[in-house]
Amino acid sequence: MIDIRALREDTAPAKASQVARGEDPAVIDQALAADQRRLETQQAFEALRAQQKSMSKEIGKASPEDRPQVMQQAKELAQAVKEAEAVANEAATEAYEILAAIPNIITDGAPSGGEEDFVVVKHVGKERDFEAEGIQVRDHLEIGEMLKAIDTKRGAKVSGSRFYYLTGQGARLELALLTCAWDLAEKHGFIPSITPTLVTPDTMRGTGFLTKHSDEIYYLPADDLYLVGTSEVALGGYHAGEILDLEPGKPLRYSGWSSCYRREAGAHGKDVRGIIRVHQFNKVEMFSYCRPDEAEAEHQRLLALEEEMLQIAELPYRVIDTAAGDLGTSAARKFDCEAWLPSQQRYLELTSTSNCTTYQARRLGVRYRDDNGKPQTAATLNGTLACTRWLVAMLENHQQADGSVYVPKALRPYMGGKEYLTVQD
Repeated sequence: MIDIRALREDTAPAKASQVARGEDPAVIDQALAADQRRLETQQAFEALRAQQKSMSKEIGKASPEDRPQVMQQAKELAQAVKEAEAVANEAATEAYEILAAIPNIITDGAPSGGEEDFVVVKHVGKERDFEAEGIQVRDHLEIGEMLKAIDTKRGAKVSGSRFYYLTGQGARLELALLTCAWDLAEKHGFIPSITPTLVTPDTMRGTGFLTKHSDEIYYLPADDLYLVGTSEVALGGYHAGEILDLEPGKPLRYSGWSSCYRREAGAHGKDVRGIIRVHQFNKVEMFSYCRPDEAEAEHQRLLALEEEMLQIAELPYRVIDTAAGDLGTSAARKFDCEAWLPSQQRYLELTSTSNCTTYQARRLGVRYRDDNGKPQTAATLNGTLACTRWLVAMLENHQQADGSVYVPKALRPYMGGKEYLTVQD
């Protein structure tokens, strides 16, 4: 969550962030008012409790004739203390809930506006001219079915809509892609991690996911556990309540491999064909803990690795600076990498990387010691390095006239040297 101490000093950045996100800036004043009530009720409770402690000493000193009266006063004071504590706890809960619901303060440079107000940072790679090559473009599902790599019909039969099987060459291609991404991350100092896919409410809440998008998360009430939509959640909770050894210039980095689950509750039929928007997929996610003054540089590092992976997959793509109104609750700034999708003549998001500044770590209690040995809140960042959706762009951009699919050179060692995925009878 955002720092209440910073709000007390200056509300302007938080209010400007709310406006840029299209949210109500008045909630900032509400948070401050609730925090003031929390402080006042806590002080009132502590004052009464101090009186109670003092009176307890007086009971032993009271004469026999005064003791009944003193005992009655002590009893009444005990009730007052109990009531004051309840009021203080209620005020603390209200203050926390209001503050916790406020999204992170965007960083300087993040564009204002909604989903369509992103800023294109750059384009990389050249889109193929399929018409000039004499190739009639097929979409990824048609190609996947020809290769016997994707089976959505049986996926729906077994699990319902938006489920699928990756089979044969499709399964091997996803494994090759994710393994390559994991190797790349490890090469750059990320600790490989296979993470839990079920987490507690505290972990889900701490990473900022139980907010306005909580209806997209699968919940198991019998176990009071949530299925993660990204290993960011499990990696964020990994060091909850800890003080990390974060030396200057040495972030702590993890790469999480996990299955991910999303209800896609708000999709309303968007991208339902094939495996673009599904309920279950696999992903390699980068996650960094660092000192707050290093977060911006670390963000650029994660973006550079995402771009390196896209170039390994030999995909034409663009990088966009996501507008404030399209940021997640925890993100202060986010860059998306979108690959060209020939069948739809548009760009498709494949990766995103978010700088969450101290927002998640403050909720989770993740700290480090500064140069003076004093505990300070750490910063967290995350970024997708590869996921199942990448197959969509790879199948379409690398398709050949005969239905086969070119395998990028860097992925061939992970595919037993295979240069093409071939049509299966």
